[in-house]
Amino acid sequence: MPTSTFDAVWPIANDAAGWLTREQAVLLHECAAALGTVATVVEIGSYEGRSTLMLASALRRDGSIVVAIDPWTENWKFGAVGTRDRFRRNLQRASLTDRVRVVADRSQSVRPGWDLPIDLLFIDGKHDVWSFADDLRWSEHSVPGSHVLVHDCFSSVGVTLGVLARVLPSRRLTYVDRVGSLARFRLSPPTPADRLRILAEMPWWMRNVLVKIALRLRVPTMARALGHEGPADPY
Repeated sequence: MPTSTFDAVWPIANDAAGWLTREQAVLLHECAAALGTVATVVEIGSYEGRSTLMLASALRRDGSIVVAIDPWTENWKFGAVGTRDRFRRNLQRASLTDRVRVVADRSQSVRPGWDLPIDLLFIDGKHDVWSFADDLRWSEHSVPGSHVLVHDCFSSVGVTLGVLARVLPSRRLTYVDRVGSLARFRLSPPTPADRLRILAEMPWWMRNVLVKIALRLRVPTMARALGHEGPADPY
């Protein structure tokens, strides 16, 4: 399987609607490229395929696949009419259709029937605490030492509360680092210091919550005072 370079695929991915920054795309690409064997990558939440393209383009071994799980519900906030069609067109533009298995369903419905090991898990589904907590259960299929990547971590209230409730006390997941709101966890037992590093992100989370409040109240000066530029939420 030929390897597509980041620079060749990012312009196509960047044309797709989404909230993944270039720096975060680099992290996704690097994590997928580091998989040394025939790999299965599971992506929960694909939207128009920005993250899907970065994961799929990095896979190096024949038979490796990204399983893209998204209901593309057209009556939901991020499932507008035509989103799934744009997702497919973006895959075609990048010549990555053969590296992606599309599962048009809710992750909560797919997980009970899943029985394959997961080499890399990327979670960017619904951001309420209950949905995120359920999506974390996909890591039960992750191979030891593999990465679990979570978007909008320490930014979304629901995702962050899910991390505090399910990851902070976990004996299975270790917080590694983050690029913006894209957090990287590893399937390995955490130390007390690892748990403290999660708590150390709380001031940044609270800053992001205040930024969101400022944006919704239409007080951009308050957001700028907190170091945020632009009308979009911090991600």
